[in-house]
Amino acid sequence: MKKISWAIMVLMLSAVSQAWAGDAAAGKVKAAQCAACHGAAGISPMGIYPNLAGQKEQYLVKQIKAFRDGERKDPSMKAMVSALSDADIANLAAYYAGIK
Repeated sequence: MKKISWAIMVLMLSAVSQAWAGDAAAGKVKAAQCAACHGAAGISPMGIYPNLAGQKEQYLVKQIKAFRDGERKDPSMKAMVSALSDADIANLAAYYAGIK
């Protein structure tokens, strides 16, 4: 019985983690608007903007949502992310997290 319970829990966790995963290909398309500050491949050409390439996916989701929702204040970022849906944010995060 314990083995069955453990297997069910593993399957549930797997399903939940997949629900969080974004579509990196869609994120790459959406990332075109980010390239001016964060670079075409997520490596910023300017020292005042952070590199996004290789950041952890969940971290990127959290930070982009914080800018969008006003928890983090930056007028430029607010303007860039205010129209993004949760799916857009997940896709962007998947794209940038996948860049090595």
